[in-house]
Amino acid sequence: MEGKAAISNQTNAKVFEILKAAGIKTAFVKMASPTAFVSKKCEMIPIEWVARRIATGSFVRTNPGVPEGFRFTPPKQETFFKDDANHDPKWCEEQIISAKFNVNGLLIGQDEVDYMRRSTILVFEILEKAWATRNCALVDMKIEFGVDTEGNILLADVIDSDSWRLWPSGDKRLMVDKQVYRNLTNVTAADLDTVKRNFSWVKDQLDHLKPSVQHKVVVFMGSPADQEHCNKIAKAAREFGLDVDLRITSAHKATEETLHIMQQYEDTHGALVFIAVAGRSNGLGPVLSGNTSYPVINCPPPSDKLVQDIWSSLSVPSGLGCATVIYPDSAALMAAQIIGLKDYLVWARLRVKQLDMATALRQADKKLRNLSV
Repeated sequence: MEGKAAISNQTNAKVFEILKAAGIKTAFVKMASPTAFVSKKCEMIPIEWVARRIATGSFVRTNPGVPEGFRFTPPKQETFFKDDANHDPKWCEEQIISAKFNVNGLLIGQDEVDYMRRSTILVFEILEKAWATRNCALVDMKIEFGVDTEGNILLADVIDSDSWRLWPSGDKRLMVDKQVYRNLTNVTAADLDTVKRNFSWVKDQLDHLKPSVQHKVVVFMGSPADQEHCNKIAKAAREFGLDVDLRITSAHKATEETLHIMQQYEDTHGALVFIAVAGRSNGLGPVLSGNTSYPVINCPPPSDKLVQDIWSSLSVPSGLGCATVIYPDSAALMAAQIIGLKDYLVWARLRVKQLDMATALRQADKKLRNLSV
């Protein structure tokens, strides 16, 4: 189809930019021309990884009794061996492990399969949430992984309108993906124009998948002496892509000014979290919590009397809902979880962090097992 290469190349680049912003490890580097992109050199793992939210197409045909439209929660994950001669047969996890694929020096075993399975679901859910901002349902999609020269598994290949089913407003009749072409009995020039318009529409919509809610995390400190502790909170929060402001004010010594600053933020941000850093008698967090409908997190600074001081953060008056954590990264994590309810990229970075932590543990365990053999 004339012009399809350029449309697919732009679609692929925009999809990978979203995934890279979320923290997904990919082979994609940048676009090189209208019809080409630069990628890290990988040896591909010969498996297609499919995630499905809604039963349709081949799944319904090969699983009689499952009605079309059945919703999988969590998403259904399937794998297919890339073998054109045999029409890419479906493989189970045990077949992949038993094949003992050696890809760029990496033996594909249980740990690697687990990582790719979890990554597949995560990639699907990130893009599902992204498309939901445009009221489009991501029905299913396939991805592939490669191994770079350093032995890292990366999301590779191409993700474009040939890779997924996409239904605007969740309506199959409005599909804008490759299935429109598959359903044609006789392909005419007019039909190809329709497919091209659909693919171009998808490409253009990808420019509008950024989170639309303006968020802010405001760290109030009761004293300039708490700035080092607050800087640690801000640094951890910014790693999740959070927009952070640091302010110095005291609920005891400057109550009116503290509430005035708080109200300024309430009037200008849709997603908002306050973090209160106050030692000794913590009036800051409870005062904020008693005067706002936004979440407040207490994170008292370290001190020799923290055990005694922390009770003023924990034992708050009835009717107040501020939480209390001790460590700066815990405050940042909790703020990210709250903002992530509105911002899918923040949510995605949290999920990627969870995956990375689990993977690091598996790799350490694998290294220990190999040393023990």
